Amino acid sequence: MTTATTAPRGPLTGVRVIELAGIGPGPFAAMLLADLGADVVRVDRPGGPGLAIDPAFDVTHRNKRSVIVDLKAPDGPARVLDLAERADVLIEGYRPGVAERLGVGPDACHARNPRLVYGRMTGWGQDGPLAHRAGHDITYLALTGTLGMIGVPGAPPAVPANLLGDYAGGSLYLVVGVLAALHHARATGTGQVVDAAIVDGAAHLSAMIHGMLAAGAWQDRRGTNLLDGGCPFYGTYETADGQYMAVGALERQFYDEFMALLGIPDRAPARDDLARWAELREAITARFKSRTREEWTAVFEGSDACVAPVLSLREAPHHPHLAARSTFTGHGGITQPAPAPRFSATPTAVRTGPARPGTDTASVARDWDVPRLVSQPAEADTETGSDTDTGAATDTVTGTGTVTGTGTVTETDAGAATQPRNPSPPTEPVPRNP
Repeated sequence: MTTATTAPRGPLTGVRVIELAGIGPGPFAAMLLADLGADVVRVDRPGGPGLAIDPAFDVTHRNKRSVIVDLKAPDGPARVLDLAERADVLIEGYRPGVAERLGVGPDACHARNPRLVYGRMTGWGQDGPLAHRAGHDITYLALTGTLGMIGVPGAPPAVPANLLGDYAGGSLYLVVGVLAALHHARATGTGQVVDAAIVDGAAHLSAMIHGMLAAGAWQDRRGTNLLDGGCPFYGTYETADGQYMAVGALERQFYDEFMALLGIPDRAPARDDLARWAELREAITARFKSRTREEWTAVFEGSDACVAPVLSLREAPHHPHLAARSTFTGHGGITQPAPAPRFSATPTAVRTGPARPGTDTASVARDWDVPRLVSQPAEADTETGSDTDTGAATDTVTGTGTVTGTGTVTETDAGAATQPRNPSPPTEPVPRNP
């Protein structure tokens, strides 16, 4: 590996990105671009997005800058179009048609900047029968067949937080699409619209499973297959202290080592006999219940048995391997995942903490040469309601909900539920190795 000689800015240094404020997969995608060095300017709405988390702790807004623009004001769209004229990428998470009604849709932006990559993040996509309906991560996963794969037989499907839909099927696909379109724009001078729908991405993630299903190597019911917990040597087991160990001993050599260290090598032949899998699972379950998680961790330490302790979010940063790699880092008193992946010539870093709404207006106006940002805004439209987002029960936002004090849900973005504010202090920062 070559030694980095540049400051930790990342390979996207010089790329300008506009993020029209929302919650969930859009902001996470913009954070990824910011982590990679892009100059991401988040356009916040007056009053903020309505999240139930203190903005100071929302690490998805790290490495960004923020300006406030009221898109309902007479000159609001013009301010965003001034930014779009100087940007390489714009990301929005509104319902289909909302950006157009606000005057900042693809046509308006491309009229000012034909090279712009216009990234659209929704749950259901820009077309189709459900395009204008509300949704959340869990409903997008449900229709793609992905949710139905997760969990044990005879019990409801397990809920994978909002990681699989919002962030894997949504944010990551939006970023891949944006970067591909950016490459095309720089080669041809022509921008385009990237339609990133969580249903598309989540379905795409299951490509290998669909191949196995077609080949007869996967049963279309959960908890009965090699990789869904149906296999007794690929799953989780409770220990004597109520904790868990994860086992992934699929290959023969790993399985043999696993069974030997577990102390039941005589049960090893049951691996290749599906009729004996229930018997094998009972034996493995009993063995793991005989010791604590810490004791079993010590037993498998340094082995190729593919066994690991199941750690909590607060425990993970302190694991010796993750600490040695600085997988987590501390910034501003918040322990958080460090940027990924890593680059030998253009290293990345957490350069700044979460952008506070509107605090960077002057610097963005100067750096992007958009003087209108610091001029006095025209009086805003006072109509009630808002149509600035996509995919939720109201036009205000797309596909996520915050619970208000009255117990009603205000939908806010395309596919991610808001997180309740955590009153406990952040864990002690774990420094990132140079």
